Amino acid sequence: MTTRAEMTRAAPTPAAPTERVVEREDVTLVCHDRGGDGPPLLLLHGLAGYGGEWDAVARRLAPRFRVITVDQRGHGASTRRPADVSRAAHVADVVAVIDRLAPGPVTLLGQSYGGHAAMLVAAAHPELVERLVMVEAGPAAGEAGTVAGIAEWFDSWPTPFADRADAVEFLGGGPVGEGWAGGLERRADGWYPRFDPDVMVASLADNTHRARWPEWNRITCPTLVVLARSTIIDAEQLDRMHRDRPDAVLLSVPGTTHDLHLERPEALAELVDGFARR
Repeated sequence: MTTRAEMTRAAPTPAAPTERVVEREDVTLVCHDRGGDGPPLLLLHGLAGYGGEWDAVARRLAPRFRVITVDQRGHGASTRRPADVSRAAHVADVVAVIDRLAPGPVTLLGQSYGGHAAMLVAAAHPELVERLVMVEAGPAAGEAGTVAGIAEWFDSWPTPFADRADAVEFLGGGPVGEGWAGGLERRADGWYPRFDPDVMVASLADNTHRARWPEWNRITCPTLVVLARSTIIDAEQLDRMHRDRPDAVLLSVPGTTHDLHLERPEALAELVDGFARR
């Protein structure tokens, strides 16, 4: 595996990302392409996130890959209120981005909600995915009350936030709070999320009420599952993931929680780089 020092020494100054737009049916998907001659790496953010939350990871991987981030439907600068928020629609979006921006196969990396989508893409379109990296994501159905709990959390947001510092503190402080606050939109009377909570809640229906074990077992490409030290993936699910697919690599990053890509971007980048070199 490439060491962190080697990655740092080898890294040229990354190019500023170029905004690219992909139109699919009634949805506009806003992507950012860092260019380069390396193999394509597509990054998918989590629920209520945005492509820019990958910036710290992308900077570290840009020398090795052509890194592309995407604001998924309902998020960030992409169409805010799409008619269809099903998992099938998200999968079709990713396929469209790959087809139009980075003809596959690609390395596909997603966190949480985005990791779930990445898994489904790899299962349905093996010709498009050379390697799969799932961060804090798995195939089991969500626990009862998950959707209600997330809805309550969104309801608790004191929107608009009076200033960015308030938003950072409320959203977790430190790199996690900074990462989440980076996705907010500044208006005259304060800082607002660039998503609608009801769209986020509706988007969870498929992957909280339906397990995806057949899709997990159908994946044929090399697969890396990266877990937080305080992971949301329960032991029973992890045991079955390993039992059903012993070829998949499951690793944990010390000192992290669910948003480990914000807490330890250098560690995640090193794992992805080493995985790609295997």
